[in-house]
Amino acid sequence: MTRRPRLGHWQPRKTAHYLSAVMLPMSLPDHLIVLRMPGPPCRVGPPGPQPGASVAGRGGAQRSRLDRLSWKPPKVSDVVDRRVVVNPRQARELLTAVTYVGQQRRGPHARGQRLMALYACMYFAALRPGEAVALRRQDCYLPATGWGRLILEKSRPEVNRRWTDTASAHDERGLKHRPASETRRVPIPPELVAILREHVDTFGVAADGRIFSSDRGHPVASTAISDVWAAARSLALTPAQVASSLAGRPYDLRHAAVSLWLSAGVSPPRVAERAGHSVEVLLRVYAKCLDDGDDIANTRIDAALRGA
Repeated sequence: MTRRPRLGHWQPRKTAHYLSAVMLPMSLPDHLIVLRMPGPPCRVGPPGPQPGASVAGRGGAQRSRLDRLSWKPPKVSDVVDRRVVVNPRQARELLTAVTYVGQQRRGPHARGQRLMALYACMYFAALRPGEAVALRRQDCYLPATGWGRLILEKSRPEVNRRWTDTASAHDERGLKHRPASETRRVPIPPELVAILREHVDTFGVAADGRIFSSDRGHPVASTAISDVWAAARSLALTPAQVASSLAGRPYDLRHAAVSLWLSAGVSPPRVAERAGHSVEVLLRVYAKCLDDGDDIANTRIDAALRGA
């Protein structure tokens, strides 16, 4: 009596046959391919009529059922939703709440205290998470008074370590949408200058000069950034706001920064330069945050109604 294999039981011989057929060189000509698997051979390729295909005449063209489908991928909007944008008061409350996250852990500092300045860079300087993770002390001009300056040169986005050249989860790259050797100059307000100076005095810098690192000196993981932010939202926001999309992701701090600059009347070319966008992308992505057009329109309509 032949014993039937259990479900989920791996059979190396069958797997090897399958891989030998699927992992074929891309340079093979478009002729008949036969999968070497147990049982009758399975044909893959252009020759021969396929199930559901119609043949017009001898040697005529084939038409697959997929060709008759009218499905189109859904449209994805890249315009920033104003509901995710926090105002300056809410942003400061969230930054304060970050410092209370992880106080129950052992050690002189809470988990969130090491990350508060990173979130502040995303809000006050509109840095992307990867740009903040890669920020080094030598990239910062932090005077005792007045405005400072960041010279961004690198970004360290977190990716799967199998796709990096260094087998590290944080691959060092150039700035987004810019040549590898190009930098970006971002003036920063005195409030962020003070936050960064205090952070460096408290936690120091990593061996390679990075301002933000874990307790062991490694680059800050994206999971830590997301987890601390989720905990801070529950502390700073009302239950209704927590359930909403308001500042739902740390990246929304960058959206809030760019929206604030545009609402303050800063010219779009200047905002695009600081945020690392092109003017075209800036106007498209932040179209709903350019000005207070609704308030102006409502005021004019209200005045017209009162005059009538």
